Amino acid sequence: MSLASVQQFFAEHAPELSIIETNAPTPTVSSAAETHGVAPGQIAKTLSMRCGDLTFLVVTRGDSRLDNKKLKQVFGGKVKMLDADSVLSLTGHPVGGVCPFGLATPLPVYCDLSLQDFDTVLPAAGSVNSAVRITPKHLAQLVDAQWIDVTETANEPA
Repeated sequence: MSLASVQQFFAEHAPELSIIETNAPTPTVSSAAETHGVAPGQIAKTLSMRCGDLTFLVVTRGDSRLDNKKLKQVFGGKVKMLDADSVLSLTGHPVGGVCPFGLATPLPVYCDLSLQDFDTVLPAAGSVNSAVRITPKHLAQLVDAQWIDVTETANEPA
């Protein structure tokens, strides 16, 4: 799975997109931003979560923090992050390379409104040294994501 499944996904759904592979791993927002020469917020981090029986992905800007009150309001209960083994098993992607493309298991995807602060964002592409440059709107369209507001803003601490 992983990088190969993302390549296959793009070949079928968005052949105009090119995966960017780097020589060095970029598993963190700061390392990815530095390598790609963008602001940390432009790194689109994909978080694997669960609320009750619902397992899902949330894509946010890289420098944002989740707001637990907003998460509870949107999903109707306490939301928990998945452990690394569950993430790999469900998505087919390792932590640091998780993205909403080419998933091993179909999962609902939600995009946080914070992504719309940028013209382009860079989510991982299935490995810790790959990414894709994409508009937030195109990202959401490709994965049939729903837009939600679940992060803190600079002037709105949780």
